[in-house]
Amino acid sequence: MSSSSSPSTSASTAPRSTLWSIRGFRSMFSAYALASFGDWFDAIAIQVLVVYRWGLDPFMIAMIPVVMALPSVLFSSFAGTLADRVQQAKLMTICDLLTLILSGAILFAPNMAWLLPLLALRALASVFHVPAQQALTRRVVPADLLLQATSYNGLVNQGSKIAGPLLGAVTLAALSPQACIMINMGARLLSALLLLPLWRLPKKVVSHNEAVHPQSENIGKQGFWNEWKEGWSYLWRHKRVFNTIIFAFVGLTVILMIDYQFTTLLKSISPGDEALTGQVVAAIGAGAVIMLALLNRLGRISYRWGLGGGGGLIGLGIALLGLCPPGSHTVLLLGFGFLIGLGNGASILSQNYILQKETSPEVVGRVFGIQNTMSSLVMLAAPLAGGLLIRAVSAGTAFLIIGIAMTVIGILGILFGRKLWAAPSTNANSGETASSADPGIAVRDSIY
Repeated sequence: MSSSSSPSTSASTAPRSTLWSIRGFRSMFSAYALASFGDWFDAIAIQVLVVYRWGLDPFMIAMIPVVMALPSVLFSSFAGTLADRVQQAKLMTICDLLTLILSGAILFAPNMAWLLPLLALRALASVFHVPAQQALTRRVVPADLLLQATSYNGLVNQGSKIAGPLLGAVTLAALSPQACIMINMGARLLSALLLLPLWRLPKKVVSHNEAVHPQSENIGKQGFWNEWKEGWSYLWRHKRVFNTIIFAFVGLTVILMIDYQFTTLLKSISPGDEALTGQVVAAIGAGAVIMLALLNRLGRISYRWGLGGGGGLIGLGIALLGLCPPGSHTVLLLGFGFLIGLGNGASILSQNYILQKETSPEVVGRVFGIQNTMSSLVMLAAPLAGGLLIRAVSAGTAFLIIGIAMTVIGILGILFGRKLWAAPSTNANSGETASSADPGIAVRDSIY
């Protein structure tokens, strides 16, 4: 099969400097960009709808992430196993179409009793979409271009936080939350269409420059349940991956207590400005994009500074937002949001790159599925705890407490990072002797 006619072959033979020559990546990236952009239109619209239009209290608002997390708790690890067994592009297309249909149903939701179950069903589609997208990236992109692909995915995700909320705020002011939901529906339809050419990819793609690892040769030849258990076993044997997921789990537990309460805080600071949430979220996205760009120009950052330092910046920004009194200037709020974004960018790039790079290609879907399961378990309790905390002490005080806790977690990550991400005596994937006790992300392929 010639390289000119096969996306999979292009992925295996493309030189390091030609990521965009990989047709499969171009299609997948475009679809991902559209879906991310539409999701941010949708997310801001729903928050404004329940806080400003329906006037619900913080505890009821906290129910939104809880019901959205339940499908992930129940099905994420199984979705990861499924993503390693099926044609990922087909699975992603089906998820996009289901999201489109369920978003249409959300348009007519009259209250929370209807909205919550519809959001839960739509979240179920996303549960299967995430590990499929990660596994497909690992298949169509060769190892020496993986960091570039991860960086681009991070940039489009954070860039969506800029364009989506800003344009969403304009749409909200001119039209309604329902108009934002319709834009998300259109974006999902285009995403599904862009994925259709990738249906021709074979189920398994192994690049010529990636060794087939002895521990993973039998993966894919087992039954579904054995593969699911193998994913957990693989995670336990590979401490860098395991510690990355645990560290992110702890940080996420803290952050999720206030993640869906930004609208509550901002309403207490500026009660009449419905567009403020979109502006602050856009500032967070801008900070993340700037950090991703800086990391690519820097050339290298250690795991402990990427994860620990990023977590510390997130915590500092949240705490400073909590200190803002009513009537604070918008520029100040945007600045603190930008600081959160800087930390978010460092954390996202570090975490996704570690999980992609340190994981064998055959189990990437399972590893990300397990990560989604753990993240979703937190969402069953943390948002509700955050809602109760805001009821007890006020939104500003809750943000200050959570920000301080997250800053401490980040500092601990920096101090103990050499142990958490220490190289094993031999590399579990390649069998090569490790050479550094403080591994880092080598950003040698600048995306600019």
